[in-house]
Amino acid sequence: MKSLRFLAHAPALLLCALSGPVLAGPDLPPVGDVHGPIRMDLPEIPEGGWFTSAEVGAIATSGNTTGTSITGKVDARHETANWSHEFIVSGFFKEDEYEDDDGRLARSKSAERFAASAKASLKLLGEGKRAFILGSHVNDRFGAYTRYSSLAIGHGSRWYDSANKTLDVEIGPGYFAGERATGEDENGLTVRGAAQFRWRVSPSAYFAQTVSVEKGTSNTHSVAETSLSTKINSTMQMKAGFSARSDSSVPAGKKNTDTQTSLTMVYSF
Repeated sequence: MKSLRFLAHAPALLLCALSGPVLAGPDLPPVGDVHGPIRMDLPEIPEGGWFTSAEVGAIATSGNTTGTSITGKVDARHETANWSHEFIVSGFFKEDEYEDDDGRLARSKSAERFAASAKASLKLLGEGKRAFILGSHVNDRFGAYTRYSSLAIGHGSRWYDSANKTLDVEIGPGYFAGERATGEDENGLTVRGAAQFRWRVSPSAYFAQTVSVEKGTSNTHSVAETSLSTKINSTMQMKAGFSARSDSSVPAGKKNTDTQTSLTMVYSF
């Protein structure tokens, strides 16, 4: 009798697997679509809660070209009723192996950059409107600026908000202090503008574009980051990214723009 009862419900189970969630028979539990795409929604952080993501990527080459490059980033966010906090730490390291004049193998670093930032945003009246204070610091051994620190305050608002796209814009005054590759110290007032565009391309793919520009009296410092993430499971993502850092005024022998292309694994918790 049990076999006959199962056979009686087989068409309904087959329809469920092919077309998505349906109601099962009165004596069977609901069956979902086990083959449906994994959804990738924006994280909803409860009041007082944290959302943290850690990503890492590494490339090792051998043969005619030998070297190692490692990139990593930790992004932690905290939400309260009146405040949003975000803390970011990132690093990039590259080491090449070569043969010296005596025919011996030697190693040399060609990239070494560490960055950290902290941001506090006060939620104002009105949807998506905030006042913020942002502090950041970058150590870049091979950059046009070996040290660059900035502090900015300002106002941010959401300019566009739809079911799968958002655009946030910030603007405000700031101050920076840095050290050029030549050893010269530099500081001054700046005006900072930034924008962040987010797009849920599909239930399992997510695109993000951020741009920030700090305009000072002697230099314009800009950073642009583009990424496309694909969900693997509830906590893991594969992320392809491209970033560009640019300074309008650089010492002789240094290029204005540094770029980085990466493929990383991201773990969220």
